[in-house]
Amino acid sequence: MNSNINILVVEDNEDINKLLYSILIKEGYNVRCTYSGTEAMMCLEQYKYDLVLLDLMLPGVSGENIIREIRKVNFMPIIVISAKTKQDDRLNALKIGADDFIVKPFDVEEVLVRVNVQLRRYKDFSPALNSNNKILYREIELNNESRQVFVNEIEMIVTSREFDILYLLINNPNKVFTRANLFESVWKDNFLGDYNTVNVHISNLRAKLSKLTKEEYIQTVWGIGFKLK
Repeated sequence: MNSNINILVVEDNEDINKLLYSILIKEGYNVRCTYSGTEAMMCLEQYKYDLVLLDLMLPGVSGENIIREIRKVNFMPIIVISAKTKQDDRLNALKIGADDFIVKPFDVEEVLVRVNVQLRRYKDFSPALNSNNKILYREIELNNESRQVFVNEIEMIVTSREFDILYLLINNPNKVFTRANLFESVWKDNFLGDYNTVNVHISNLRAKLSKLTKEEYIQTVWGIGFKLK
């Protein structure tokens, strides 16, 4: 039943890694196991996954940095499984992009339930990608090849930056982006505090969308940034 779902396990403890592999394989998932942050990053660059089970204390790249890198380009669920028990550690993992946090030692059944919950949410809220490389989200259609945007089947003329911002938001519908996140992801440069650049592009996008739909798509999260509504 789950044979089309790919899960990446990132855990340096061999016994825990094997346990997670065993219980997930029995559920019918496709599972790839890695034992370091560096190995995990290589796999994430080469393959597509539907969910990541991630330890935080890893050799090579840390779990926190893996979360940050994933969230630059992808919104598949990330469940942290860690021996870190401090509230600050849990909150920080969730703030930077983790979807759930399980403390070691864990209950096997609880892990499976949380995996199923996150996968169900991922499926329900993911934008639909069809065979023509078009992303469909409510009234919006994005063609990633031609870099065109259609709202209610009417083309909305956008700049390259505006397309990239909208594409990023739609592909990460549950994520709140700070202005720094948006700038570094879209402009591919270090953010030096130029809030106005991001604000102007968001404002222009909203104005263009409002001419073609009554729906509000870009929500301001006060004190943080923006997300897809």
